Parts: sequence; structure tokens; C-alpha cells
Amino acid sequence: MSTAALQSRRPEDKVGPGPGFPRVLHSEFIKFRTLLSTLILVASTVLVMVGFAALNAWGVGQFSEASKSDRQAAAAFAAQGADLTSGIPTSGIAFAQLIMGSLAVLLMSSEFTTGMARSTFSAVPKRTPAFVAKLLVVTVCAFVVTVASSFLAYLAASPILENYGFDIDLGTEHSRRLLLVSGIYVAAVAAIGMSLGTLLRNSAGGIMSLVGLFFVVPIAFQLIPGEFFEEARKYLPDNLFQRIIASAPAEGALEVWQASTWLGVWVVVPLVAAMAALKQRDV
Repeated sequence: MSTAALQSRRPEDKVGPGPGFPRVLHSEFIKFRTLLSTLILVASTVLVMVGFAALNAWGVGQFSEASKSDRQAAAAFAAQGADLTSGIPTSGIAFAQLIMGSLAVLLMSSEFTTGMARSTFSAVPKRTPAFVAKLLVVTVCAFVVTVASSFLAYLAASPILENYGFDIDLGTEHSRRLLLVSGIYVAAVAAIGMSLGTLLRNSAGGIMSLVGLFFVVPIAFQLIPGEFFEEARKYLPDNLFQRIIASAPAEGALEVWQASTWLGVWVVVPLVAAMAALKQRDV
């Protein structure tokens, strides 16, 4: 292009920084909801949560029937019966976190494996808005799906428990906190999964890293003897979650604010690393 042509270009002809954040967010939401993998994994989360709640409700009922012939077992069951029933709607969280975390990994890693990242970051050159938009979409989805699934699990488990003379009261402070914290926790796992997908840029590697962090490492730390591993178990994400929702903390456990802070660290550090890598590495 000649110098005269360059000088004649109007200011509005210059390439801008990209679309505004609301448009980027809307675009990411469209991509998210039109993916077949999203529908399958969300449906799987609902089925797992409802299925585990129904199974646990049946198990509590069977245990109550068996304890009628054992006075000591009956006393122990009566002492913890309320705690057992209050946790039934969220009894499938261990698997729900893996499913929603895997969904978050796929949401970002698929951008690189399919080549969509070139189009995405050509439209959003700064890259950070696209990352934040994806993060908002997947974490809000994880929160909503978890809470909604927990409520559906409650509806499925209630008739089963009523056959054995039990009920679940969602109106108690503990039950409400359990549902809310469970939704936030699964959203946090989704954020970690998206960070892994961004850093590794590989679906299988990101999902396996997620499984290792939330399933393999806790088991390994429990099997390996030593004070270091016993103390380190307190700071693993799942144990932090269990501490936050616990109605009665165990001796030597972290305070709720300490557990919440460390869980936040598990989320923030990978996110910062992912955003830094996304801006520096080529697509």
C-alpha cells in the first residue's frame, strides 16, 4: 500500500482491539451450549447426582432396618441419622466434580486441538476476555447444574426415605449451606479444569491431571505413612471442601476461613498461570 493510501485511511478503518466483552461472552455461551459434549456431560452429572442420592437413601433405610436387631447399632444410627440424611442430596459430588471438571478441560483444550483457537484469538486479540468469558460460562454452568441436580436428588430420595420413616429438611441452615457450598466447590473444580486445559492444551492430559489431583493423590497421601502426608492431606481440595461443610470439625482440623482460603489458592494460582501462558504462547 502506498504512502498516500496510508495517509488517506480514515480513523474508523483502523483495526480495533476486538469486540466488547458482552459480545465475547455471548459468543462463548453459544459455542458452549451447541457442543454435543456439553449436553452429554451435563446430563451425566444430573443422572449421577440423582442416582447416588437414591442409592444412598436406600442404603440408609436398609441400615436402619438392620440396626433394629442391634441396640448398640441402633443407638449409633440414631445419633448420626440426621447427618446421614442431610448429606444424601449431595452424595454424588465426588463424581459430579470430575464430570464438570472434565467439561471445563474440554472447553479450552478443544480450542487448540480443533484449530478453533486461531479464529477465537483473531477475533479477540487480547485473549484475556475470551478466557474470562469461557471461565464465567463454565463456572456458572457448574454451579447451576450442581445445585439443580442436588434439588432433583432431594426429590428422588425423599420418597425412599419416607418409606423408612426419615425425611430431609432443606430448610435447615446446614442443608442450605451444604447445597450452596457444593455448587461453589464444583464451580471451583471447573475453574481448575479449565486452567489445566489451557496449560496442557490436550484433552486427555488435562482430564488425567484432574483425576490425579482429585482421586489419585488423596488415596496416595492416605496410604503413605508419615506426619508430613497426614498434615498435607488437610490442604487437598476435597478435604478442604469436607472441612467447610462439616457440622462438627475434627480435632486439629483447619478453621473454616482457613479451608476456604486454601481452596481459593487452588483456584487462583492455576488461573493466573493459565492466563499468563495463554498470552505468551502461540496458538
